[in-house]
Amino acid sequence: MPVEGGKTDMERIGLFSEMEYVTVGDKYVSQFNRPFNEAASKNRQMLPGGSKEMSNLQAGYFDPHFVRIFEGEGYVNLNQVRRRHMMEEAKKNLGKAFLPSNGDKKLCGLGSYYGTIGRPVPFFSAQSKPKEKYEPPGKNLYTNPGKKGTGYGYANVTIGKQFSHSADFYDAAKLNDKKENEEHHRLLKGTPFKLNLYPREYFDTNPYLFEKPLPPIKKAEKKEALANPFKPSSPGKKAGGMKAGTFDSYPSHSADPYGVKLTSHISSKGAKVFHPPGGPKSRPTESIMTLNVKR
Repeated sequence: MPVEGGKTDMERIGLFSEMEYVTVGDKYVSQFNRPFNEAASKNRQMLPGGSKEMSNLQAGYFDPHFVRIFEGEGYVNLNQVRRRHMMEEAKKNLGKAFLPSNGDKKLCGLGSYYGTIGRPVPFFSAQSKPKEKYEPPGKNLYTNPGKKGTGYGYANVTIGKQFSHSADFYDAAKLNDKKENEEHHRLLKGTPFKLNLYPREYFDTNPYLFEKPLPPIKKAEKKEALANPFKPSSPGKKAGGMKAGTFDSYPSHSADPYGVKLTSHISSKGAKVFHPPGGPKSRPTESIMTLNVKR
C-alpha cells in the first residue's frame, strides 16, 4: 500500500518484486516426527570395513606392502665422506700450521715472574728503600699541673683572677620599691579624679530583670488515653486484575478520538517538493553461518 512520500512497501524495503512462496501446497510435517537425516534411510549407504589399529602387520597401513624410502641406493661410508671434506679444506691452507717456539711455562710459586711475558716490576720489589735519617722532635711544652676543684667553693682555680666580694643588702628590692612609691606620691597634686558613674559588669545588677508583666501560665492539655487499640474492620485485600485491593473503583473506559490529520498546503501549484532519486537497491542476503546451519 502507498505511504506518505509516494513510495510503496516494496520500494521502501528495496526489492524489485515480492518474494516467491516455495512451500505453497506442501504437505504439513510435524517437527517432532521429522527424521534427523532423511537421506540416511534411502538408497544404499557407504559401509566401511571398520577401524584398524596400529600394529607391526601390514593391515594397519593403507599400502598393500611396505615401501622403503632409500630402496636401490648405494652404500655411503660416512667416515670416508668426512675425510674427503677434511682433505679439501686442508688444500685451502697457504702454509703449514702455526707452532709456537717453546711450550707453556709453569709458575714456580706465588710472586714469581717465571713463565710470564714481562720482567719483574721494580715497584713491587721486596727490598727496602733508602730512607732519610730520623731526627727526633723537640721536647713537649711543660706547664703547671691542673688545679683541683670545680670552681664552686674553691678559690683561684679559674684562668682569670678571682672576683672581689661585694656586699648586698637582704631587703634591697623592697627598700627600692618603697623609695619609688614615696617619690611618686610626692609628685602628685590634689586628690585622684573620680566619676559619679560606678562601673558595672551589666547595665543592671540583675541581668534577668523584666519590667513588663509576665503572660499567664499555660496549662498543659491532658490527652485522653484510648481504652482499646484501633482494629480495622477487615484484613487487607490482595491486588488482582479487578482492582479489589485498592481504595478507588476501577475507572470507566473513555474512548480517545483519533487526531485530525494535518494536510500539507502548497503555496503555488507550479512549485513541487524535491524528491531525490532512489539509490542502488540491494537484496537481503543470508549469512554463511545461517546457510551452513540449514544444510
